[in-house]
Amino acid sequence: MKKLIILLICFLPLTIFAQDQLTGYVYEANENQDQNPLPGANLVWLNTTVGTSTQIDGSFSLPFNATTNKLVISYVGFKTDTVTIQNQKQIKHWLQPTTDLDEVVIQSEVKGTTRSYLQTQNIQYVSSDELLKAACCNLSESFETNPSIDVNFSDAVTGTKQIKMLGLSSPYILIATENIPSVRGASQAYGLSFIPGTWVESIQITKGAGSVVNGYESISGQINAELQKPTTDHKLFVNAYAASNERLELNTHFNTKVSKYISTGVYLHGNTHQEDHDRNNDGFLDMPKFNQINVMNRWQYTNPEKGIVTFLNLKYLDDTKQSGQLNFNPDTDKLTTNFWGSEIDTKRYELSTKFGYVNPDIPWQSVGVQMALSNHKQDSYFGLNQYNIEHTSVYSNVIYNSIISDSRHKIKTGVNFTYDNYDEFALNTDFDRVERSFGGFFEYSFDNLKKFNLTAGLRFDTHNLLGEFVTPRLHLRYSPWGKSAFRASIGRGKRSANIFAENQNLFASSRQFSILNTNGTIYGLDPEIAWNYGVSYLQGFNLFGNKADITFDFYRTDFKNQVVVDLENAQQVNFYNLEGDSYANSFQVEVNYEAFKNFDLRTAYKYYDVKTQYLTGKLSKPLTPKHRVFVNAAYETEIKNNSQWKFDATYNWLGKQRFSSTINNPSQYQLGDFTPTVATLNAQITKVFSDKFEIYLGGENITNNKQSNPILSADNPFGPNFDTNFVYGPIFGSMYYTGLRFKLN
Repeated sequence: MKKLIILLICFLPLTIFAQDQLTGYVYEANENQDQNPLPGANLVWLNTTVGTSTQIDGSFSLPFNATTNKLVISYVGFKTDTVTIQNQKQIKHWLQPTTDLDEVVIQSEVKGTTRSYLQTQNIQYVSSDELLKAACCNLSESFETNPSIDVNFSDAVTGTKQIKMLGLSSPYILIATENIPSVRGASQAYGLSFIPGTWVESIQITKGAGSVVNGYESISGQINAELQKPTTDHKLFVNAYAASNERLELNTHFNTKVSKYISTGVYLHGNTHQEDHDRNNDGFLDMPKFNQINVMNRWQYTNPEKGIVTFLNLKYLDDTKQSGQLNFNPDTDKLTTNFWGSEIDTKRYELSTKFGYVNPDIPWQSVGVQMALSNHKQDSYFGLNQYNIEHTSVYSNVIYNSIISDSRHKIKTGVNFTYDNYDEFALNTDFDRVERSFGGFFEYSFDNLKKFNLTAGLRFDTHNLLGEFVTPRLHLRYSPWGKSAFRASIGRGKRSANIFAENQNLFASSRQFSILNTNGTIYGLDPEIAWNYGVSYLQGFNLFGNKADITFDFYRTDFKNQVVVDLENAQQVNFYNLEGDSYANSFQVEVNYEAFKNFDLRTAYKYYDVKTQYLTGKLSKPLTPKHRVFVNAAYETEIKNNSQWKFDATYNWLGKQRFSSTINNPSQYQLGDFTPTVATLNAQITKVFSDKFEIYLGGENITNNKQSNPILSADNPFGPNFDTNFVYGPIFGSMYYTGLRFKLN
């Protein structure tokens, strides 16, 4: 710890030699002067070669040039402006679209999903336009049109979809809301369904080891969801949704400006499903009954003169689910053998705040403070298995940003503190614990936008159960020629496995649970430690006169220790520390092509090699297909009088998947070694009537592909072979939905 503090003290004074910088933003001009950023706009000092390009949010920073006060700003499809710079105060400039009839205009649209050629990390930016291509009722359903994230079919009881990245499940992904870790601990299993889709403004998906600024837990990647801002969201927004499975949903946003600097928004979400569906006639509900009420109140204070931006968020959630046999009545059958049933009742409270300060006189220096407090309480049972957990969490992070010498050399440094109190009841036993960690981090970035970028980070943490440890991470980007980006990364991650919260679906079985190690600090197990290595290559090109790009990704995750969840004995669940190899290899090739105007085609192929050393030998991870194919096609008509049509279709094909062994079951309850292949087709049509009103109609699994017998031993749910965790495909079959969106600016 002393060495880290000395390192930080040595680096911080270097910022006093920082060269003068000009910073600002470039936006698209419009009637209301709304802040629509132009990423990739070029800025060059007149008659020089000194320049830069804007980032994804339209921001830029370049050395101030004392020999000229003329700055040339250009962007394809917009008029080039030459701006006179009088001083070094931050500027904002709006470029006018080129609309003169006697000019030849080449316009470029910002796509719903983009990758930067300039960023060091391998990040995908997903905008709200992309999220509207599907119903996106919650965050877990927001990745259907994105090939980088695998959306798993829900198990046969909870109905909740889980996600994977690089072949690993969501506990190995750091999932944050506005860069504050949010889906973790007790909320790991269902937390993605607690973030309504309409609340999300954009998503950033980072493959591989992420930044040390966000913590030490990330192993396979990071997902950050930016929420709607009261200052930029609509004054009134209404989204109503109804599906053929009789699921109903309503979202409303109310935003208002309280004063010159203060704005607030109230966001309400409700969904319900109370109908019985049993299309496969196994006596069990094909999807759970549920109710959810979700409320958020956001406050935003923005004072550009003083360089201050502050957010305060208050959230409340009440979520209930019921599943099981059709005849199950919780009032009379709960925790009895009358009928098999399950209920999951969750209440969650959250308070979070963010404070950002940019020195108006020294704009390359800034300070950010993040704080969050949450209480998550879940009471649940699965047949005769009870599982209750209450998780109180405190998170704080302080970040200082500056530069060394000039804007090519950037630093981030700071400290963070995390407190987690778990009150957990499982297997008729209390598993209570408190986790506390305090850490410091330092990250250096070198940015030569034309050719080479480097980000090197190091953090040191002390944890009451995990001990003291160091987390190094390194990211490189090299551009050998135009429209290209070669990236490489390496990083270490460490985490404590919440074996019951992350595997709640296993309680819906007759398996006996066993923890085979007892000397570790968490459930008797050791913490999980893994290294992630990755390379990526992005190349943009023109094909038949239209834009296209291709991306190759290869990532490998090597576990030095892993908490193995062993299902290879059909009557048991065994948790134990890894002895041997465990790794995940992931290869993906993705092609994006604008085949003709307003028609975008996205295709991807993924190959997974995920293996773990079990007690019975090294085996592929169950229910993880080696081969996946993804195709998405989107078309929009020209806008006429604020009216247009939008069409979107997504095809997914999954290769065969390994079943965990059922050889110990009686013959009638034995499964084959592998599943059949699975193919699904989703589509949506949107009619935009005006900038205020639109309707949409869509279908999921239009080909009606479904698994006929998802529950093993459904005829004897209290017998020794009952299991609901062999789901590899859709259960309900095809589902259709419709909805409307209404907004006032």
